[in-house]
Amino acid sequence: MPRTEWSGRLSGAADGFRGAVGRVAVEEAQTIRRAATAATLSNIATWYDFGIYSYIGAVALDRVFFPDAGQWATVLTLGTFAAAFVVRPLGGIILGPLGDRIGRTKVLAAAVVLMAVATALLGLVPSYGAIGLAAPLIVLFIRMLQGFSVAGEYIGVLTLVAEYAPDRRRGFFGSWLEFGTLIGYALGAGVSALLVAALPEEDLLAWGWRLPFILALPLGVLGIYLRIRLEETPAFRQLMERSPAMATMSLRRVFQILGTHYRSAVLIAGGLIVAWNVTNYVLTNYVPTYLTGTLAHHGEGGTSEALSSAFQVVVMLAMLCTIVFVGSLSDWIGRKPILITGSVSLILLGLPSVWLLREGPPDQLLGLLIMGFALLCFAAVTPSALPALFPTFVRYGGLAIIFNVFVSAFAGTAPTVIGFAVTTTGNLDWPGYYLIGAGVIGLVSTLFLQESAGDRLTGAAPLTSSADLPAPKLSEDGVPLENPPAPGQG
Repeated sequence: MPRTEWSGRLSGAADGFRGAVGRVAVEEAQTIRRAATAATLSNIATWYDFGIYSYIGAVALDRVFFPDAGQWATVLTLGTFAAAFVVRPLGGIILGPLGDRIGRTKVLAAAVVLMAVATALLGLVPSYGAIGLAAPLIVLFIRMLQGFSVAGEYIGVLTLVAEYAPDRRRGFFGSWLEFGTLIGYALGAGVSALLVAALPEEDLLAWGWRLPFILALPLGVLGIYLRIRLEETPAFRQLMERSPAMATMSLRRVFQILGTHYRSAVLIAGGLIVAWNVTNYVLTNYVPTYLTGTLAHHGEGGTSEALSSAFQVVVMLAMLCTIVFVGSLSDWIGRKPILITGSVSLILLGLPSVWLLREGPPDQLLGLLIMGFALLCFAAVTPSALPALFPTFVRYGGLAIIFNVFVSAFAGTAPTVIGFAVTTTGNLDWPGYYLIGAGVIGLVSTLFLQESAGDRLTGAAPLTSSADLPAPKLSEDGVPLENPPAPGQG
């Protein structure tokens, strides 16, 4: 259970929070670890569910659901992927403010279960050959259901981790969130590569593509675990104790507060979200199709489905080995230097990384690693930078609305827009142009961002872990002293 003490009441506690006003909240180290672990596992499940469509889409779904579309089959498959982003703003508008009203864990648990069920259903949809046009329409509906649920899930775990993390280690704990995302994507790419390598093409198209989707159903039990094992975050509990009427705040009031008092924060958050997610979706969603289909259609070498999936796994593993280190580094040097590094990398190396994709396998891997480095800079730091922009009473709702609107409008549609532009113009450099644009937006947003490393979250008391408190002084017979006598006193 959390403990809240007045500064200085705990022996030595005030020394670690010079300049803090009022109370210092102390959360049990075990509870913090449980929250971080649950959030990481939740993200693994969600992004496996959400990302598997991209990898299977690159090798099978275009032929399963759009067999008569010719070269436009790839664009239609990517368009179905983008459909999930059409409803993400709606999911953010409904689920985000609900999380500020009834609590983070309740909404988060429901979103995780909904995502798992939707993904499993996707693996049960009959092919175009079996039911005709109804097949892609059902896929379209399920993708929209996935988009609705992920709108509440991702911001839910982001808010939960930020509000549980000790102030001086928020970058470290936030990076574990994206560690889970990368595991989920790597699992999706790995399962896809395994299926392509193990199954003949006929079996892959007939039934093999369904297996990764159906395997998502057991992951839904994580939602139940989240609901049972986690209390509400310290910041949310403080808000309810201080102002319980906040639980009745209307959606209109949320928009009014964001538009009136947090306009700059909305724009900064939106810019970081665009830079981060454009890079993410170009690398993880468009590049597999670019390597396996687009290049071949334009007379370039390209690569096989198995090798493309293997490249994705290598990049994800490289990011996995470094992301927690980079997140922890941001607690020491700040969020801004790392975000600037990622933005400048996109501006200077966005086009060269795409040019490398048109060369042989070693150069293709190098191009992917360049993109992965830029993505790493955003993924390791942004989960701890975004929550610091908003106070507790609109943090979940505000971030859910902003995140999903900006992702849907500018990032999630990137693979489809790039695919359309390449198909209609024949210019294979469009992915690079997108990356450069993302870098410019990220750089401008970061320059206006206020450094938050080590600071308490707005609207919450300074937070530390019980593991960081000094050991209590003991009496002569070894009994801990809550209020040890001053020097010279008996």
